[in-house]
Amino acid sequence: SRNPLDLANFGRTPRLIEEIVKRERYDIVHVHTPVAAFVTRYALRNLRQEHHPKVVYTAHGFHFYRGGSVSKNTVFRMIERLAGRWTDHLIVMNREDHEAAQALKIVPPSAVTFMSGIGIATSEYDPSSVRPEEIASVRAEMGLNPSSPLFLMVAEFIPRKRHVDALQAFANLMFPEAHLAFAGDGPCMREMKRLAQTLGVSDCVHFLGLRNDIRILMRASNALLLPSTQEGLPRSIMEALSLQVPVIGSDIRGTRDLLENGCGLLVPVGDVGGLARAIQCILDNPSEARVMAQRGRAKMITKCDINHILKSHTELYDRLLNDGLSAYEEQSAPQ
Repeated sequence: SRNPLDLANFGRTPRLIEEIVKRERYDIVHVHTPVAAFVTRYALRNLRQEHHPKVVYTAHGFHFYRGGSVSKNTVFRMIERLAGRWTDHLIVMNREDHEAAQALKIVPPSAVTFMSGIGIATSEYDPSSVRPEEIASVRAEMGLNPSSPLFLMVAEFIPRKRHVDALQAFANLMFPEAHLAFAGDGPCMREMKRLAQTLGVSDCVHFLGLRNDIRILMRASNALLLPSTQEGLPRSIMEALSLQVPVIGSDIRGTRDLLENGCGLLVPVGDVGGLARAIQCILDNPSEARVMAQRGRAKMITKCDINHILKSHTELYDRLLNDGLSAYEEQSAPQ
């Protein structure tokens, strides 16, 4: 379960993980996402004492963050510091988490690496990879005119993504020809559909559900929106930037890292008026929006391309394997 408080995670799961790792004799176990990472590190805490395997944790955004609940932040800091005892190397993907990891000494400073996420294949997410007829097709599916502005949000319908802000900002927009599309599913979707009706914008808001044509939808849009409360390094923004699509996001860790220095527009969390003004800014300044999008793609190519990230992982794994070999040779040396 993704719920960090679900005790069922500590039933059979740790024992099964330990059995699998013992049987397969893995040299490195690389864990991702907070809950799965904690459970796995807990399961392997005793095996690590034998220098086998090395455990690497990529933090896709700590559960504690600036602006979060004081009580929750306190609990999750304690959990990460505990799990740090069972971690050989920690990878973080935004500056706020990097600073927190070092300040809290979750692992020794030498065991922390900053990487720009899990990478994106910028050659695959290239603007030229989407054909004009594909763009025309998805816009026709929504009943849009060729000149109708379209804004897109790609996110699971959960409270922290703040679809409510996007809807309220859109209702405040002084541009009746504009449309808003949501790609994704989740527990809040029905509530957001009701809100669109209440706000009187249901005719120009499209709930698309789960899609496998995100690249086309992004290229068909004037900009991507992501007004979240909490992120690590949001994949949807990386995809949009790589596709040279303008982005409006909340001024939080991860999103800020991607959009700063003129690569996108940042709005304070919950600032519906600011979000509406940012949308209007994209509409009023198409040339500046294009330049901003070009800047964003250049950033993805130089900092987040998958080949850079693969190289960083290979170097890290080599270092960990060499450290493990040295420790084994030291233990095996005659006394």
